[in-house]
Amino acid sequence: MFGETFEEAWQKRFGSEAGFSLNEIGSLLTHRSVRRFKEEEIPDSMVQGLVAAAQSAATSSNLQTWSVISVKDPTRRAAVAEACGSQKQVLTAPLFFAFLADLHRTAEYAGEVPSGLDTIEMYTVAIIDAALAAERMVCAAESLGFGICYIGGLRNQPDTIKQLLQLPSHVAPVFGLCIGTPAESAHAEIKPRLRQDQVWFEEVYGAELDPAEYDARAAEFFGSQGMATDMPWSLKNAARTRDEGLSGRERLSDFLHSQGLAKR
Repeated sequence: MFGETFEEAWQKRFGSEAGFSLNEIGSLLTHRSVRRFKEEEIPDSMVQGLVAAAQSAATSSNLQTWSVISVKDPTRRAAVAEACGSQKQVLTAPLFFAFLADLHRTAEYAGEVPSGLDTIEMYTVAIIDAALAAERMVCAAESLGFGICYIGGLRNQPDTIKQLLQLPSHVAPVFGLCIGTPAESAHAEIKPRLRQDQVWFEEVYGAELDPAEYDARAAEFFGSQGMATDMPWSLKNAARTRDEGLSGRERLSDFLHSQGLAKR
């Protein structure tokens, strides 16, 4: 459904011509968030393949400190969707996965709780493992023609998610992932990104950070999507990262500590 060339995708991403062609990675540049899906079931064999792709991602020291739960039961899915901020795509996606930072299995297999399991380092390892696994699944899903949408709202009410998914100690929700065939009405577009000179530095961290160019491109994009343009993207970022913009996630450390995670 989404078939931009490498050059077209580059133009939409960065607002300029690439000056070169690298068609082999063109499909990676066409990624977008899809929130409307066709009512088409995904065969179990494909689901197994997607999980296999996720399990083939890099994992720190082969610890494999992540798990994923597929949520199909309509009642449970509806409750999860409500806890995620009532996002419609959580209800309607053919597949919904909850990705977890999972250090419980490490303790279970060892028959003890290792002394370092409650450290920030081990929680960091687990969320990186989960993110790498999910992104490998996303790449596999998009290569099969599916659309995806990450759901950070899985962290809005972690105690509720813990109850719904029956999470044991040393496990925490990281994000959700919706997967399905994009609906004809999806109209998902490639979202602009910062110029490379704002994120890619050579040798040392860059000193010339300037959001003006991206603020202008972002405003044009958001306007074309019928979204508010009253505040520059750079200022929206600041508002989103204040306590009141975190949708309850500013208290996440309390939940993590109760789960025996990220205490020190």
